[in-house]
Amino acid sequence: MREESSKGTGAGVLKRIAGPVVTAVGLAAHMYDVVKVGNEQLMGEVIKIDGEKVIIQVYEDTTGLKPGEKVVNTHLPLAVELGPGLLTSIYDGIQRPLEVLVREKGNFIERGVSAPGLDHGKTWDFTPRVRKGDRVGPGTILGDVQETEVFVHRVMVPPNFPGGVVKSIESGRFTVDDPICTLEDGTTFTMLQKWPVRVARPVEEKMNPDIPLITGQRILDGLFPIAKGGTAAIPGPFGSGKTVTQQQLAKWSDAQIVVYVGCGERGNEMTEVLTEFPELQDPRTGKPLMQRTVLIANTSNMPVAAREASVYTGITIAEYFRDMGYDVSVMADSTSRWAEAMREISSRLEEMPGEEGYPAYLAARLSEFYERAGRVRNRNGSLGSVSVIGAVSPPGGDFSEPVTQNTLRIVKVFWALDAKLSQRRHFPAINWLNSYSLYMDVLHDWYDREVSPEWNQIRGWAMEILQKEAELQEIVQLVGSDALPEAEQVTIEVARMIREIFLQQNAYDAVDTFCDMTKQFDMLKAIRKFSDLAYGAQAAGVLPPQIMKIPSKGELPQIKFIKEYQTVLSELLERMEKEFSGLRAG
Repeated sequence: MREESSKGTGAGVLKRIAGPVVTAVGLAAHMYDVVKVGNEQLMGEVIKIDGEKVIIQVYEDTTGLKPGEKVVNTHLPLAVELGPGLLTSIYDGIQRPLEVLVREKGNFIERGVSAPGLDHGKTWDFTPRVRKGDRVGPGTILGDVQETEVFVHRVMVPPNFPGGVVKSIESGRFTVDDPICTLEDGTTFTMLQKWPVRVARPVEEKMNPDIPLITGQRILDGLFPIAKGGTAAIPGPFGSGKTVTQQQLAKWSDAQIVVYVGCGERGNEMTEVLTEFPELQDPRTGKPLMQRTVLIANTSNMPVAAREASVYTGITIAEYFRDMGYDVSVMADSTSRWAEAMREISSRLEEMPGEEGYPAYLAARLSEFYERAGRVRNRNGSLGSVSVIGAVSPPGGDFSEPVTQNTLRIVKVFWALDAKLSQRRHFPAINWLNSYSLYMDVLHDWYDREVSPEWNQIRGWAMEILQKEAELQEIVQLVGSDALPEAEQVTIEVARMIREIFLQQNAYDAVDTFCDMTKQFDMLKAIRKFSDLAYGAQAAGVLPPQIMKIPSKGELPQIKFIKEYQTVLSELLERMEKEFSGLRAG
């Protein structure tokens, strides 16, 4: 709902300036109107109306602004341009194309510069899907555009349009502004849509998230899966591997589109993403990964207000691709910096602070963002999903701070990165004792059906062994593993195998970087077989040191580096059985 406008005219004047938050008077405005501030026409957004005062957050540096300068209202909300040309683009937090600005203005972009989100001069080949006389409604796919070598862009009727009958539709090359379809009532459609970023795009129905987002990362798919349309958080201290984990998810997950939002990260980290992503090869197509990726870069030295807007820009672009019937994953790195932007703006507004100075509405804003995820039936009948994976950067790795705690109340998957694991060179450095997934119950049937009826049982066994190891480690640190009962010495060894063979994964190895579900199941089953044979031998009186020395056990870790592993693994398990049958009680 738009609030009643304040008294005044279409233009006002600046009265007060406090960093990115400025106050204007004499301005007719509604909440969330975009305004042009000062002589340089800096872009801003109305965030509060208090009688005659209109409070504005400015998306650029306000240094040099003076009271008395003019403020002009555009009477439009902050919106993004949606259409062919989004993929391969690198935007800032308010959808200004950085590559275009650098080309036109150089590496040091002046304040007040602007450029449209899409290239309005480029032509695209449009192939119609509907014909004259067809009835179209909200979300109807009018036709296709081959946007990149690997992606077909589906041009749709806007979701808020009531419907009508096609009078004419053209095929050929068009810009995003050219009319491609005319209805009998005179309405014309182009390939361009504009949508306000703070408003979720409507859907027909939200569905149960009962299909996993397959990532090829064993600890994620095997122990803590996320569903398509699900939400996950990756909290972790600096250097624990958040960025590499998100790159792996972007590269290998079976989402068709990736939207990466670099929200307030350090400049050097964002530079790494911006230089590495264009170089990454899509393993499914052999083409650059950027051909199905949109990057939004808002580093920590960029204006703080634009950082607050960047996550909304990213999720709106993701919803647009979802409406076409695609599965989209959104990487938000990091929501902690987004929360810090909210805290700074809130303090400038002199609002009552909540815990650790964050605004009292922190939890509500986080919920608002994550709730835009989901697996849905669109108004055009297609199925699509938006999965949101938010990195959290708690100061000093303290998971008890407000952003991490409020995020955990909302998301269904928690992948806890651990600095100690990364120091031990265990990657991905996800702590299996602190992490969890609440999607296991709804995904249970999928794993039974698509992987194996034994999958859920064997996963539960692996988690149980890891839990037992954690309990035994306290005793081991006090008295050493040799002081443990023999059965528990076997437990410690089996847990070590699960950790080193299954959970550790080399992102830079050509084979081990991705592991499909069949191989994951076979690897766990092989470790389980060793476990059963080892417990059996120990019960028959064989000493644990003898069990640990069998040759086939040392060869088992090599399976993860072999592409066509089935024959090798089968032979290895046969040898393992023979070696165990040759052990003698001692």
